[in-house]
Amino acid sequence: MGFLFKIWTSSVVLSISYIIWQIYVSPLRKFQGPFLAKFTNFWRLMDVAAGRTELTQKALHRQYGVAVRLGPNLISLSDPALIKKIYSIKGDFIKSDFYPVNDVLANGVRIANMFGTKSNEYHNAQVKPIQKYYTMNGVMQCEPLVDRTTERFIHILDTKFVKPSTVLKLDDWLLYSDAWDNIGEITYGAPMGFLEKGGDISGILQDADNSLDYFAIVGQAPWLDNLLAKNPIYPIGQASFGAVVQFSVQRLIERMKPQAATGKDTSQKDYLDYFMEKMGTEPWINDQQVVGWLMVNMMAGADTTAIILRAVFYYVLKQKRIVRRLQAELDAARLTLPISYKSTQNLPYLSAIVLEACRVHPGVGLLLERTIPAEGLTLDDGRYIPGGTTVGMNAWVVHGDQNIYGQDAECFRPERWLQQEDESEGEFEARRKAMRDADLTFGAGNRVCLGKNISILEIYKIVATLFLLYDLELVDAKKDWHVQNSWFVRQSGIDVNIKRRERAF
Repeated sequence: MGFLFKIWTSSVVLSISYIIWQIYVSPLRKFQGPFLAKFTNFWRLMDVAAGRTELTQKALHRQYGVAVRLGPNLISLSDPALIKKIYSIKGDFIKSDFYPVNDVLANGVRIANMFGTKSNEYHNAQVKPIQKYYTMNGVMQCEPLVDRTTERFIHILDTKFVKPSTVLKLDDWLLYSDAWDNIGEITYGAPMGFLEKGGDISGILQDADNSLDYFAIVGQAPWLDNLLAKNPIYPIGQASFGAVVQFSVQRLIERMKPQAATGKDTSQKDYLDYFMEKMGTEPWINDQQVVGWLMVNMMAGADTTAIILRAVFYYVLKQKRIVRRLQAELDAARLTLPISYKSTQNLPYLSAIVLEACRVHPGVGLLLERTIPAEGLTLDDGRYIPGGTTVGMNAWVVHGDQNIYGQDAECFRPERWLQQEDESEGEFEARRKAMRDADLTFGAGNRVCLGKNISILEIYKIVATLFLLYDLELVDAKKDWHVQNSWFVRQSGIDVNIKRRERAF
């Protein structure tokens, strides 16, 4: 009993000492935030588990200002001027322990990937052989594959929802077509099958959601991952996108068969072709590496595209004046099908809508965490954050900055991206640059989303196509959609009535 009492008293003393140190001694004591967040990461874990942490963080920054303490060693920052420093091209602020939760456990060995690795050297080596394929010029080489998916989507809309006058669950169908089947086309040269089925294939969608839920929640206390999914003896929890990994492996095996057996059209290359061409050019570029690259495509190009598309249609359909102005611009442009990405770049109001949707509802809703280097970081107000501290910025917070986006920053107003009547050309360009510099939709710096241009190309093409061809109307314009923040801020409940436009051309 005496031994147990000593253990108990020691624990109490240590706990009290820790509390006193955090309140009176910690170098982060001057940074305000939720009281429990000073002592434990479980506060933010529970907040993320609740599913709307982006709203929590926006409220906390309104209350406490540009720097909020969200954990014993975590500071959330909201000053857009810090973006270029924290997320620099040099990568001086490396990724935090949050990201390796996305690693895969194979035969008891933890395997990093391009997204999750903290090493800039590893990331750069992984990106260099394939980087040219993700420039906009590189992405546009696969545009015919995107057009094939869009053509199938139009056919389904006409035959399943227009003629029978059936309610369209637009949130689901944008995910099936312009996210997963599109990314399947450009990655594997064939659709994944979501459009044809009108639902999940091999549990891929559910597996992706479960993986993101695990990543978002457990990432708030990364040490838990070693006890759960990365436990080599008895893994507990969700494997990272296991269904997509298996799908990618199967596609690679099929592609490695002789050409006569696959029957693939070699006139149009896809990303699997690009990746396989790199096999053997370096000792480390093997079949496992190709699967890793395929996974980057799937993770970077599917959910984010669907989220932004949903935001575009939801917010535009909420305001009929925006619909009318957009369709007038599309009609005046005399576009022809399939609508090319190049032709959409001459449509300023369409561009304003896409930019505004990205601003109001960016795909990622958690902090983009980084670790401060040894020299530390001094804020404009003089407060110092020591090296080793984790800091991060949330796009949802930064995109609401009224000094950058105006007093109505919480509103969806595409016109903010256009020149105002009382604004000179120079004033407009300066204001627009400030807004673009504060954009964290696809991240920033050396770890910006590799699939950014894939997503942008798909978004411009499908928004222009659907609003040119169809009249869409929310079934209940007063009804709010449902939003779930699990790293990606995904939405549901966008039910629309759809019919062909009488004067599309």
